[in-house]
Amino acid sequence: MSKKKNTPGNGIVYSTNPNFSFEPEQEEDAVTLAPAEQILRVTLDKKQRAGKVVTLITGFVGKEEDIQKLGKELKTKCGTGGSVKDGEILIQGDYKDKVIKWLLDWGYKRTK
Repeated sequence: MSKKKNTPGNGIVYSTNPNFSFEPEQEEDAVTLAPAEQILRVTLDKKQRAGKVVTLITGFVGKEEDIQKLGKELKTKCGTGGSVKDGEILIQGDYKDKVIKWLLDWGYKRTK
């Protein structure tokens, strides 16, 4: 079975406007704030996770590559698994105190 190819119109099939011209939306490149300007929240969460505890880091403003890099560094420091989804970093387990300490050491001054 072949997959459908994305059309340049992203779902626009027909327009009755004779002057219509499709211009794809340009996504703005997100600018990553400096670590001292980031307001990160570190919380423990176990909702929708079958009772397992995860350390959740939210509030990161910046490029997807930068949050992926920060998530990878935190997972490596904790020696555990996790993921980065929807602008949130998930670290498996209760590592709240360690994560806050490392973030403060790395220059994220406004971490709670």
